[in-house]
Amino acid sequence: MKGWPGEPDMEYDVLVADGEAAANAGKPITDVIFDFGNVLIYWDPAAALIPRYSSTTIEQFLDNDISGFYDINDLMDGGTAPEEAIAIMRERKGDKWADILQYYMANFRDSLTGIVPGARVLVNDLKAAGIGVWGLSNWEAGSFHIAEEQCDILQQLDGKLVSGFVHLRKPHKEIYEAALKQFGIKADGALFIDDKAMNIVGANAAGIRGTRFKDPVKLRQLLIANGLDIPNVR
Repeated sequence: MKGWPGEPDMEYDVLVADGEAAANAGKPITDVIFDFGNVLIYWDPAAALIPRYSSTTIEQFLDNDISGFYDINDLMDGGTAPEEAIAIMRERKGDKWADILQYYMANFRDSLTGIVPGARVLVNDLKAAGIGVWGLSNWEAGSFHIAEEQCDILQQLDGKLVSGFVHLRKPHKEIYEAALKQFGIKADGALFIDDKAMNIVGANAAGIRGTRFKDPVKLRQLLIANGLDIPNVR
């Protein structure tokens, strides 16, 4: 299976306020919390592997059923050191996939392929409108400095919480609650934006409305439709 296991069905680019978040539907949005990978910055693990591995091998590596890559990635996001994660993959799936993971981590920089179109201006527009702009991401602690160095949009945020440093990760409710506390904001005014449906479900469990991101224009229009005073697309 390619991609993250356990993804529920969910539409893209619509506001979701289920469960604990239902009570906050329709309330003014005062703060927007962004995921990083494929929301603000592009993350493509295949891009780091192209110089050494065939398209078939890369496709197999990114199939969780074959290599366990996404399971191991979750462990690293939650605080497991890369060396330990590689050893776990070696024990579970064998030398071939563990060696590729080791190469991937050594060349992680190449998996970050740029800023998502429209993201930089959107962050600036939100800040100009007086909206708090925050970051909440699952990310391995030791490699996060690479993202900060390569993608200066992360420096524009008012604050950020990264899973690998706190040993919590999405979609578990506790990391959203930790983010609200660290940022000094309340769930009833917050909107969380992520490309993974499971993480929107997790945000809703913490009382935070969410939207599953795919289209920058639709996201901007959704924010405007929900009362944010930012420029529309003309």
